[in-house]
Amino acid sequence: MNYRIDHIPFETPNKRRPGLLMLPRTITIHNTGNPASSAAGERAWLTDPSNDRQASFHIVVDEREAVECIPLDENSWHAGDGSKTTSGNRTSIGIEICESGDYAMTLENAAELVALMLKARGWSVDQLRRHFDWSGKICPRLMYDGGKWTGWTAFKAMVSEKLKGDEDVKADKAGFEVNGEKQPDGLLINGTVYVPLRAAGEALGATVGWDNKNKVASLTTKGGK
Repeated sequence: MNYRIDHIPFETPNKRRPGLLMLPRTITIHNTGNPASSAAGERAWLTDPSNDRQASFHIVVDEREAVECIPLDENSWHAGDGSKTTSGNRTSIGIEICESGDYAMTLENAAELVALMLKARGWSVDQLRRHFDWSGKICPRLMYDGGKWTGWTAFKAMVSEKLKGDEDVKADKAGFEVNGEKQPDGLLINGTVYVPLRAAGEALGATVGWDNKNKVASLTTKGGK
């Protein structure tokens, strides 16, 4: 599965990317509710001039790719539970699962992606949430099964299976500071500390850039090239 970053601009209408700092505590799973959608199509919808909704999300997955639409250290409007600092909108990474094409492959891709994200953060399936858990909306709808949520149980089992037996990755949270100011948590993975580039760069007054074609992140300080 290809993972690409195509962030929507800050000026996207209806404040779909407000740029509020987020320290994620969970990952929330959704279905798109559109049986004809693709990851590329859902990304395009976020900046479509005819879209008058505020709703947004961090990542969308289909049978071929995953597209990151909003940085994972910023909030998006996906949980339907308001803007309080304890809301799902402000504390959870929103992942949309497309419903078109080979749905079994899409689920496989989503489970693989979620497992990798959990591993990187030292989390377990206990950090997974449904849209339903935040606002009561029947979503992810294809996992509902008339209220039995058998699809949700099966998806969590898929993710759990991918987490099993991987003892090579040992991850834990690691705090870090820039000029004495606490920043969003980094990660300690196999003895190496990893920090969010955006948070570290902006704390140093640098401009953070992303070259999507060459998949290169950059930091530019004042006077730098």
